[in-house]
Amino acid sequence: MSLVAAHRIYTGRVLNLDLDQVRFPDGSAGEMEMVRHPGASAILPFLDDPRSTDPRVVLIRQYRHAADGYVWEVPAGRRDPGETPEACAIRELREETGFQARRILLLTSILPTPGFTDERIHLFLATGLSLGRPAREADEFMEIHELRWSVVGRMIRRGEIQDGKTLCTLMFVQNFGRGETP
Repeated sequence: MSLVAAHRIYTGRVLNLDLDQVRFPDGSAGEMEMVRHPGASAILPFLDDPRSTDPRVVLIRQYRHAADGYVWEVPAGRRDPGETPEACAIRELREETGFQARRILLLTSILPTPGFTDERIHLFLATGLSLGRPAREADEFMEIHELRWSVVGRMIRRGEIQDGKTLCTLMFVQNFGRGETP
């Protein structure tokens, strides 16, 4: 698929909306509504060595208007202009939880909803934490929770963790990342 033309319909604080004229792989043409997003980073903070039997992690429980309530999440946020994914992860960890990490490791990057947005979220793991002060934005309402890895697994199985980036981060670490530390 190739972009023929784009028309900006809406410019907002978090995202923009374009109406794209595209050429599809079979040569036909069409219109696609595209949400343009600067991208984001998410970071899973480990208080203990991730390789230990039942390490503690930090999750947040954040109010989300779109979900009509509180949602369990890893610390995350959108990238500022010119900001690298790594710098964004470090900043969001500090702003939302107050923690600073001595080491972070890029796990993978995901496309949360590629059917209508170009958003890409970079997933990280953090270790060597030291506590500072959070510096949340005015519209961020959240609680910080220290949880055992086994508890997080049970929360996933019970459907208590529903946020996509959080599930991807947790499952990636469970399947590929707990044997490696940054």
